[in-house]
Amino acid sequence: MAVFKQSVKYKCSECGAVATIKTGKCMNCGAWGTLEPEAPEPVLNLNLTSSASKAKANYNSKNNLILNLSAAPAKVISTVNVKPPERIKTGINELDRVLGGGLVPGGVVLIGGQPGIGKSTLLLQAAGSVAKTGKKVLYISGEESEAQVALRASRINAASQNLLLSCGSDLNSAIATLNNLDDIAFFVLDSVQAVRINSEDGSWAGTPTQVRAVAQVVIDIARLKNIPAVMIGHITKDGKIAGPMLLEHMVDTVLNFSGEGYSSYRMLRALKNRYGSTDELGVFEMDEAGLNQVEDKSALYWNKENASVPGVAMTIALEGNTPLAAEIQILAAQTVFPYPRRTSRGVDLNKFQLLTAVIERRCGIATNNHDLYLNIAGGLYIQDPSADLAACAAIASALKNTALDSQTCWLGETGLAGEIRPVTRLNIRLKEAERLGFKTAIISSRERIKSGEFNIKIIKASHLAEALAGLLVARFKK
Repeated sequence: MAVFKQSVKYKCSECGAVATIKTGKCMNCGAWGTLEPEAPEPVLNLNLTSSASKAKANYNSKNNLILNLSAAPAKVISTVNVKPPERIKTGINELDRVLGGGLVPGGVVLIGGQPGIGKSTLLLQAAGSVAKTGKKVLYISGEESEAQVALRASRINAASQNLLLSCGSDLNSAIATLNNLDDIAFFVLDSVQAVRINSEDGSWAGTPTQVRAVAQVVIDIARLKNIPAVMIGHITKDGKIAGPMLLEHMVDTVLNFSGEGYSSYRMLRALKNRYGSTDELGVFEMDEAGLNQVEDKSALYWNKENASVPGVAMTIALEGNTPLAAEIQILAAQTVFPYPRRTSRGVDLNKFQLLTAVIERRCGIATNNHDLYLNIAGGLYIQDPSADLAACAAIASALKNTALDSQTCWLGETGLAGEIRPVTRLNIRLKEAERLGFKTAIISSRERIKSGEFNIKIIKASHLAEALAGLLVARFKK
């Protein structure tokens, strides 16, 4: 049997590079004092047995890990008893919807976002809401003192007799407190980079070794006690959650809490969700009393002006199952340069250039003598292809300097041949358009929607030129 000696490796906490020799400077990124020792991987000595006992592990005198592996019987997947998880409602509908219906017992959620965006406030509100129903919630803070957390809880009206608080950078004491609580609903760790589980090895909180260890302890305690756990994670300047990528693989759900510095609105999206969809969008508004849920999301991106302006077209985009009224604005200005400029905000620039080429080639509207600027009002970013038709209509409207009907919405995907393709979940879009007061909807002729199904006029078109000829070009001739 071959025996391999253990070797100590050092990993850079900044870039993750691995070195076999500890030096003061990382040879990969040039950072100083960032090399931390990693726990050596034990040498495996496998003794395969056919006994029905469970696998056991122990170390010999040379610190080699010996595994006694047993042949566990494989199960037929159809015979496994599976029940839908009974979720725990946080009392915040936007958060529950993004999670897929609430927190799952034994599930671990990781939420990341910019500093000061409101991650702690959101989870403290959720913890306070659950605590007010009579269930105990433990909030573990490694970044703030008890007075700071209590002051925020009082300000956002989250304080409760059932909301317990544990502050400190040593996770061992918080876990000991958690083990003594039998009727706990869920617990929050703020944050995974601010605490450490083992202070004997001398590594700082936030190092890759500590982050992995802390996350593993949180996952183990959540599985053992069958209660949900929520961890807050810091992000880097690139917008990624700090620490090893393994952290995101370890947890069940990864949420991103984002927002612009000039706006009070916050967006919550799921980047990974083992228990639900990753397409949902939660919208909140930050004020002095905390985060308020935004019910009418279409009002954020549409000013509902009745006046028609050239270069403006309306569409109904989907974020998950949430319909949003999007106002696509195009500004056309004659250029003095041989290469006209194209600028896009809210839609991918390559997509904008593609639609511009389709307008010129398939509809005969010249675009090469105008600079074109595209903007989605309100800062909304659209990846939904259903906005293609509205963008094409706005381009043609801007180039002809003729306004479209402000009570018409355009719902269709545009192909390179100029054809108008159907969109997903058209019923939801038309219901939202009807609720917002639109009178007409332009859709693909391949849609199976009948005109009488909605209290809105349905106009079908098979080609972009046909759609523009029916409404836009006819108005140009006037």
